[in-house]
Amino acid sequence: MPLLSRSGRRIIPIFMLAMITLGMPLSFQVAEAEPVNGKDIQVAQTVLLYQRSSGGWPKNYDREEKLSQKQRAAILADRNKNDTMIDNGATHREIRLLADAYRKTEDKRFRDAALRGIAYLLKGQYQNGGWPQRFPKPQGYATHITFNDDAMIGVMSLLRDISDDRNNFSFVSKTTRLKCAEAVARGTTCILKCQIRVSGKLTAWCAQHDEKTFLPRKARSYELASLSGHESVGIVRFLMKIEKPSPEIVAAIEGAIRWFEESKLRGIKEVRVKDPDKPGGYDKLVVQDAQAPPLWARFYDIKTNAPIFCSRDGIPRKTLAEISHERRNNYSWLGQFARDLLAKDLPAWRKRLNRNETP
Repeated sequence: MPLLSRSGRRIIPIFMLAMITLGMPLSFQVAEAEPVNGKDIQVAQTVLLYQRSSGGWPKNYDREEKLSQKQRAAILADRNKNDTMIDNGATHREIRLLADAYRKTEDKRFRDAALRGIAYLLKGQYQNGGWPQRFPKPQGYATHITFNDDAMIGVMSLLRDISDDRNNFSFVSKTTRLKCAEAVARGTTCILKCQIRVSGKLTAWCAQHDEKTFLPRKARSYELASLSGHESVGIVRFLMKIEKPSPEIVAAIEGAIRWFEESKLRGIKEVRVKDPDKPGGYDKLVVQDAQAPPLWARFYDIKTNAPIFCSRDGIPRKTLAEISHERRNNYSWLGQFARDLLAKDLPAWRKRLNRNETP
């Protein structure tokens, strides 16, 4: 392990400096050191603390927080807590951070923690290829195959990188790389099985699907079974990166692209306006604007393909204005979700495969 200063810089031992100064030959070569950022190392050390005994991590903690001894002791006391998951980037993001820290420092603690995290992800995969939102022992909607907030796609992207990347993940054994590749293959098959057909046509995906039947499922009360204009973007991008896609994968992509084109919401835009009569003094509105770029809804009704909005009462509404102020202003209902997918990713993918247009 290289010597590091408190600031995270690599230290050349004094005897080596003396030999270099006197022109004496060194009996070994010194590899060129990669710059080590002290903040990155602090983040990696915080990540180490939060790793649970299962090998995974909880979500939404502050990776950059400077922890006191009391805080560190409290975190370690929760080591056996069953709160590990893949929601909001949890676990797969930590593994990337640790791999980067190990590459820069060769500190085996970072390597070993990353390997435990990889093992956790491989163990958590369903036999059918999907991943639940949290594990082990998921409950409620957390048992569903979860695309919400790019959970499963984040995991699969990491595992694909591990199986392919000989630089950032050089510490991963060949056996584990093969397991990662096999997990990605099963996950890809699961993605194809989850894609929703409407009137015989391939469309998009729900944010979560049943872990046994692959049917679309609801999550929280305001997240209904639906076609997702947000999560489906990440799924299509993942499929587009497959080097040699099968005809089934190509059909899945083209079907989703067709759906995105048909589901554009034109002539409107979302604005945030001051309103002293509302909580927080603001409100979110949808207004007419013929010049506005197309938007996509977070959720669409599977039968009608109309956008749906929902309060915590679980009742679908047709417009943003019909739901509660709290849900209207504290959730992402509309956005230019598929803009870059259609304008940039799609042309590049078709060019790579010599595909000129949708069949």
